[in-house]
Amino acid sequence: MNYLKHISRLSLKLLSLPLLLIACSGGTAPESSFEYAVQGLYSAELSDNGSLAFVGSINHGGSLWRASDNARRFNWNHRQGQFTEITNAAFSPDLNYAITATPQTMVLWNIKNGASMAYWTAPSEILDIRLLPDAQLALLGLADHTAALFDVRNGGVKQVFYHQARVTSVDFNSRQHLVLSGSDDYSAKLWHLQTGDVLYEWPHKAEVQLVKLSPNGKLAFTMSKYDKAALWDTTTGESKGEIPLATSALSRGLSFTAVAFSNNGDYLLTGTSHRTVQLWDTNTLTEVKQWIMPKRDAVAPTSASVLALAFNGGGSANAGYRVITSDGFIHQLK
Repeated sequence: MNYLKHISRLSLKLLSLPLLLIACSGGTAPESSFEYAVQGLYSAELSDNGSLAFVGSINHGGSLWRASDNARRFNWNHRQGQFTEITNAAFSPDLNYAITATPQTMVLWNIKNGASMAYWTAPSEILDIRLLPDAQLALLGLADHTAALFDVRNGGVKQVFYHQARVTSVDFNSRQHLVLSGSDDYSAKLWHLQTGDVLYEWPHKAEVQLVKLSPNGKLAFTMSKYDKAALWDTTTGESKGEIPLATSALSRGLSFTAVAFSNNGDYLLTGTSHRTVQLWDTNTLTEVKQWIMPKRDAVAPTSASVLALAFNGGGSANAGYRVITSDGFIHQLK
């Protein structure tokens, strides 16, 4: 199957032009900002080390970027001659492969040469996706009340993890053989990757919208929009505490839209639907630093959600950070 590899030179130039953004207040500003999409994004993803970025543009389909110098590598769409509305994407841990998804379809890509490797129809509406090592399997969060391990090389569902409502967020840790899923059934569940057994179930008072496992597999993060953002010990199942969010903010539906752990799990980077990025110490559950992403237009009422973020190099809290926002910009933070 052939896929669209190029868009017009004019579109490339437009997407590559940096804009003068409106200075922000109430937090530290980014060191630099660069435009990846003119009219905003459906989706975005950063590799764990922040070196690669994928964006699903509203007007120009999907594209892979090298984040270090903001160089566009490839244009990825699911049908030749059409711009695909890509709603989810993920990188394999070895950064050799990536997967892109619409609610109904998936395409596996080779990062080195940009070639498409497989095209599949989803078993149900895809709400979230992660790509396991060697890109043999993809972990899907699905609208049919399941998380599923899908064979992206040969097709077919290999393992199913059941909830009582839509599974909106998923993550995995292959070293510790863990799967984490968050659902509209007000719960997050930690599973054994190979046996499919539930290890722990963590209740919330509203839909669980975001989950994440630390790289070492020792911590789990779960976020419920009107309830709490919590950290859990994956060995004992015990609570490690909650991210300190004001009750008034939770009642208004304040939620994190993206999250990343440092390599050692000592720090947590979070982003919100209101342009805010925060760094947290996971041992003390205190805020270390806060940034406010700039606006395109100072008088426009619209804001921008944080869609993806990463620690540069995946490592310490001193290496800097990269953030992609829904208005089409990547930001470098320090």
